[in-house]
Amino acid sequence: MTDTPFSSLDDYIALPRIESLALSPDGGRVVLTLATLAPDGTAYRRALWSVAADGTAGATRLTRSAKGEAGVGFTGSGDILFVSARPDGEAESESETAQVWVLPAHGGEARAITRLAGGASAIAATAPHSDTVVIAADLLPGSTDLETDAAVRKQRKDKKVQAILHETYPVRYWDQDLGPDEPHLLALDLAGVRDTVVAAVTAAAEDSEAPTPYPPELPRPRDLTPHPARSIDNSSHALSPDGRTLLVSVKVQEARAGRQAIVAIDLESGIRTTLFDEPEVYFVEPRISHDGTKIAFIREVYSTPKGCADQELWTADRDGSNARRLAADWDRWPNSLEFDHDDAALIVTADDNGRAPIFRIPLDDGAVERLTSDDFAYNSVAVDEATGDLVALRSSWTVPPHPVRVARDGTITVLASPVALPEVPGSITDIETTAEDGTRVRAWLLLPDGTSAEHPAPFLLWIHGGPLGSWNAWAWRWNPLLAVARGYAVLLPDPALSTGYGLDFIQRGWDSWGRKPYTDLMSITDAAIARDDIDPNRTAAMGGSFGGFMANWIAGHTDRFRAIVTHASLWALDQFSGTTDGSEYWQSIFSEQGMTDNSPHLSVANIVTPMLVIHGDHDYRVPIGEGLRLWSDLAEHFAAQDGTMQHKFLYFPDENHWVLKPQHAKIWYETVFAFLATHVRGEEWERPKLLG
Repeated sequence: MTDTPFSSLDDYIALPRIESLALSPDGGRVVLTLATLAPDGTAYRRALWSVAADGTAGATRLTRSAKGEAGVGFTGSGDILFVSARPDGEAESESETAQVWVLPAHGGEARAITRLAGGASAIAATAPHSDTVVIAADLLPGSTDLETDAAVRKQRKDKKVQAILHETYPVRYWDQDLGPDEPHLLALDLAGVRDTVVAAVTAAAEDSEAPTPYPPELPRPRDLTPHPARSIDNSSHALSPDGRTLLVSVKVQEARAGRQAIVAIDLESGIRTTLFDEPEVYFVEPRISHDGTKIAFIREVYSTPKGCADQELWTADRDGSNARRLAADWDRWPNSLEFDHDDAALIVTADDNGRAPIFRIPLDDGAVERLTSDDFAYNSVAVDEATGDLVALRSSWTVPPHPVRVARDGTITVLASPVALPEVPGSITDIETTAEDGTRVRAWLLLPDGTSAEHPAPFLLWIHGGPLGSWNAWAWRWNPLLAVARGYAVLLPDPALSTGYGLDFIQRGWDSWGRKPYTDLMSITDAAIARDDIDPNRTAAMGGSFGGFMANWIAGHTDRFRAIVTHASLWALDQFSGTTDGSEYWQSIFSEQGMTDNSPHLSVANIVTPMLVIHGDHDYRVPIGEGLRLWSDLAEHFAAQDGTMQHKFLYFPDENHWVLKPQHAKIWYETVFAFLATHVRGEEWERPKLLG
């Protein structure tokens, strides 16, 4: 088998990776965020690179620092904004918090334009015709201004206080403890930013008891969302082209849950107007047209155990009037949306049949038009207002994310990139079967080089998470090519509950995760192992999150696999639904009977297949209790008198849902491949060296 970067885990984690794309207001250049492995191999550093948006010039590096840069945006003047914790040479003392920086379009050094005690978290929104920007930053709930926020933060740090007082639910999100501060949206006017430092000393600064004034030489952030509580958590935003109005999807608390409403905030007066708000409805992803007269958004009614709600595209006038739904018969869910260059349509990406194409959806109720026809998934789509062309990142399971330009006639131009696309092992093909209820079920099948009837490959069923998702785009963390490089045929199926096949396909598995999703997986597995180039006697199954749930379910309902790997998996649904970071949602989509009928832990006594259990302690979406209870139940039923089992538990005390640290990701794969080699290939168990 030919060596590629996927043959060595060290080579793989060292591959540079493009993470995001931003298009300049004039459409002339694209800024890419590139992550590269640090010299010690323990983290990734991010830098910004510029490439011509028309594909005529190569890549130029824009930034370089040990802390790295990310979160790119543009001012209306074309200056580049980013967030970084790099040292600020103009600050009186060093700080480890990230701030907003600006890199002038005409050249020169980047300079910090915020000095917030709690740091800045993101560039929330920019305007193509204004130098007003909106940033996201966290402030303590008792702070009356930036100065008091800094003072209390210093007191907490000096006294080593980390306690958090919660007054609403939730308290955690994915891998983060919420609080003690709260997300705010702050406006910055950059039109008058000076390049020189003003040495200002105020009476307050001379008073040792008074809070230190916010630096007068910097534009003072204006709080657009005072006393937000948790309303700005996971909010989405859009700034009008003139920089005067901000649309925000805000959370409206409902007991321990919350709906999303869209509000308009006038940046000059701070007046807030609610445009869309309904009980038990999410209004998200607001967008404003290039001429500033229209808005677009996604509307979604709460799902219940009876069924999954649709995700609807809507448009309205800027003040919220004349709202109406678009493309009601288009049976797909938008992943992203932008106004087309002429404001006559929306440019939307959506999962579709194992891909994620770009679509054009006219505002006049014309037919939905698919703009890309290849096997790729597109994201970070930006519209060139002058030409109507699009720039985006695209990827597939054999090609990592890379920048492209999409012309109006569908022509794809691959743009320059700071890194070459890596050589990949094996080949990919699309397979399908018919499920027991007559529904078409499809999957990607990746085959190692040299696989044939004379040399059939061992088989690995890899189940996606979500469950509302699809195996359609490259993932650096979950990469099947690493298994292909080690000789496995890898099946990436989209069973019931997967997106890109219509609402009915999702409904087949709703409130019954152990039924149609399971039988779909078994049907597509049957179709794959019926091939003469796959060995039906050497098979394994694995998955993470929902995929881990399905791995657990498979373990308790069939003995057809020789090994099962279950990562960050749901085990006992009654326990999980009350301890996950958003309990109300999970309890609302299952009926009481569905919660019982579909809980894998009730079938533990039926497990005969060796299992590798993997979990991180900082996983708040699927809390560590799931992994601990699974391991306890396996021990209760299967431990020998001396405590030994055929099962194993790989535990990461400082990792989250995904296990992201480069060396931990390497150990993850080393352990998985060693476990599979033992049970699928009959090789002797080899403990990864760094596990001691």
